[in-house]
Amino acid sequence: MSKILIIRFSALGDVAMTIPVIYSFAVKYPEHDITILSEAGLKPMFESAPKNVHFFGADLKDKHDGITGLKKLYNELRKKKFDYVADFHSVIRSFYLRLFFKFDGIPTAHIDKGRNEKANLTQRTNKTFVQLKSSFTRYHEVLQKLGFDFDLNFESIINNNEFDLSPIPSQTGAKGNAKWIGLAPFAKHKGKIYPLELQEKVIAHFANDKRVKIIIFGGGEEETEIVNEWVKKYPTVLSMVGKLNLSQEILLMSQLDVMCSMDSANMHLASLVNTTVVSLWGATHSYAGFMGWNQTDDNAIQIDLSCRPCSIYGNKECYRKDYACLNQIEPEYIVYKIEKTLY
Repeated sequence: MSKILIIRFSALGDVAMTIPVIYSFAVKYPEHDITILSEAGLKPMFESAPKNVHFFGADLKDKHDGITGLKKLYNELRKKKFDYVADFHSVIRSFYLRLFFKFDGIPTAHIDKGRNEKANLTQRTNKTFVQLKSSFTRYHEVLQKLGFDFDLNFESIINNNEFDLSPIPSQTGAKGNAKWIGLAPFAKHKGKIYPLELQEKVIAHFANDKRVKIIIFGGGEEETEIVNEWVKKYPTVLSMVGKLNLSQEILLMSQLDVMCSMDSANMHLASLVNTTVVSLWGATHSYAGFMGWNQTDDNAIQIDLSCRPCSIYGNKECYRKDYACLNQIEPEYIVYKIEKTLY
């Protein structure tokens, strides 16, 4: 038996993208012991993990902060006597941890993020406009470098355990014959958020359809206010903002008939439970390698502009100043794509 440490601290969507790789790895090698090192708050994502997968939560804001904290973290991890270290993150923190293990003679490997390829894809002129490797492939390659050969055959985290769905009806009511449409209207950066006034047009369309119920996901005080206004105007809209924990949100996503999401963590969470996602892409592009697991380009809504993509993460200001990549997406087309998955 070998003991493998896999490092990926953040962010939520990126950690979610490790799951198809880690679970496929764990199933292929049940004799090996796998530990995931990530931020402590992300532990619920791994509740359904195979029995040989364990979670180690790092406290990066306090106990494990800074160089002193990293040394404490290393000393805690060192006691577990890992045989291999796979760095899925390749940031300063993980670099130092990887270096400490390397000094101890532990074989290590780290992700190739393809920074040059991504820079060429997002540069303003003369883009190299090609599909790049997905993060799933890049994570897979790290473990292959350590000598582990396996296929990516993950389907859904729901298949791995029995789940208690009882908290869901208390918030949503019984599903019955209704179609449930999830809507994740927010993202961390403006370049990823479809204008809210246009999103409301999509909501208004489905609010008049008695066959469906719209369930909105999000978090934060400002987001709560926006969603609450929609709930007041449209009786068929339900808000899950602040009402469910991460585990319960994932369970609810497994009951959706379709999720409509920005290029954000919710796209990846829904993908982990094999729910079809209609995804919206603005400043970013599916070519950068961040499409949800088993999602298709056919359900990715994005318009052709010479300036797209201008950013990998959607965090750059629009140099055109008009966010045409988002504003030019017609709400009617989003409705069409959602309805195509439902009927």
